[in-house]
Amino acid sequence: MPPTRPTVSSTPPWSSPPFWIRLVGDGVYGVPEANGTWTGMVGELITRKADLAVAGLTITAEREKVIDFSKPFMTLGISILYRVHMGRKPGYFSFLDPFSPGVWLFMLLAYLAVSCILFLVARLTPYEWYSPHACARGRCGLLVNQYSLGNSLWFPVGGFMQQGSTIAPRALSTRCVSGVWWAFTLIIISSYTANLAAFLTVQRMDVPIESVDDLADQTTIEYGTIHGGSSMTFFQNSRYQTYQRMWNYMYSKQPSVFVKSTEEGVARVLNSNYAFLLESTMNEYHRQRNCNLTQVGGLLDTKGYGIGMPVGSAFRDEFDLAILQLQENNRLEILKRKWWEGGKCPKEEDHRARGLGMENIGGIFVVLICGLIVAIFMAMLEFLWTLRHSEATEVSVCREMVAELRGIILCQDGARPRRRRAGLRSGHPLPEERLPRATATLSNGQLCGAAAGEPEQLAQRLAREAALVARGCAHVRVCPECRRFQGPRRPARSEESLAWDRAPGGGEPE
Repeated sequence: MPPTRPTVSSTPPWSSPPFWIRLVGDGVYGVPEANGTWTGMVGELITRKADLAVAGLTITAEREKVIDFSKPFMTLGISILYRVHMGRKPGYFSFLDPFSPGVWLFMLLAYLAVSCILFLVARLTPYEWYSPHACARGRCGLLVNQYSLGNSLWFPVGGFMQQGSTIAPRALSTRCVSGVWWAFTLIIISSYTANLAAFLTVQRMDVPIESVDDLADQTTIEYGTIHGGSSMTFFQNSRYQTYQRMWNYMYSKQPSVFVKSTEEGVARVLNSNYAFLLESTMNEYHRQRNCNLTQVGGLLDTKGYGIGMPVGSAFRDEFDLAILQLQENNRLEILKRKWWEGGKCPKEEDHRARGLGMENIGGIFVVLICGLIVAIFMAMLEFLWTLRHSEATEVSVCREMVAELRGIILCQDGARPRRRRAGLRSGHPLPEERLPRATATLSNGQLCGAAAGEPEQLAQRLAREAALVARGCAHVRVCPECRRFQGPRRPARSEESLAWDRAPGGGEPE
């Protein structure tokens, strides 16, 4: 591992190698004092208290004047270390993240507004009112409008889900409302789809600064470097305007933003709103061991680490040759990977898509299950409501429930006759229905209908309408305004229609 403090190697005058290894006394790398002396490792090399300084000692022109350096064994630059605030991890309802809560609210309001306007416009325009009977089109005063309140609420849902519906606008005004709603949903769905993958697969990091210029232009985040290190000297001697402003800030800031060691700077980054300026090698080393740290921007300069020694040292050529050999056989890179890679954090350059798990999209399954439960509950209510209000003419609830369950299990055809209680067919007459009717002469010359206001049995009315269907006018109910009209060609008579004709009074055949 890299040393936690600068170290020097000393050779006693009465012995030969191996070397004695000890920590430097003041714990700094070395900076010049006002009287011309140097502190730290550089000072001990100048006074020859040490023969070698093996550490992350940066090669600078100022140090090169007073000591000798070996060839650089590692290249680096000044970088910014800052902590990250991880965004909210994907959850069960992460599929709602592409839009903010405000957007979802406005989408709901837009849906309700379009539904109400569609209902109003469809009621106002005359082109949405039409006759439901094809045979009596233009002759009957009975007109219908397909845009009821329920259909007006359902039609935008079909457009939003891109599924459509059987309801088709007829008037130009309703088509205009439909067109703008479809265009709106197209943009909304496209935007949602484009952002959904990113929100589900990427755990976003919140970093308020992105470069050294952003750091220099703000005052909220404090920043500093190691006191007495090469990074401090870099800002102190720089002529670049941005770096000069940063040096003036660090020099005048109280309490001091300088730290005594790399470990102190990293701890200050993690525990306060502080950005640490340090060499990129140390930056990478600590980021590999703490996933809450990140590097902001690129390198501020380029330099290297070298082994320091007194001027004219006999070890210089030997160390230069050894470093070149280690670089050629890639030994230095192997050693760096061994000691630098912590293995605790994923590689920053790995942006491959990850598969989504239930923790990402489990919420949509919850929505689906809730919707199915609500649908089943509503179907049961509709079933019980219908049977409760037709107890006088229909079968019992238990019998109908058993029949329906049997049909579901056996996958029977959906078409079935209406089941009635046996006692109702013989003992109880069907209720009378008084309807205004008028006579009408069909194309075959037969007179249909009776005088207006005449009471008519429900069974007789059903028989009469069924006979009209058999003769070619499907789903036609004769209105007072309809005097006569030309019906379609008479189809072939079926046995059922003949049975209706033979029944006395148009009654129900046995």
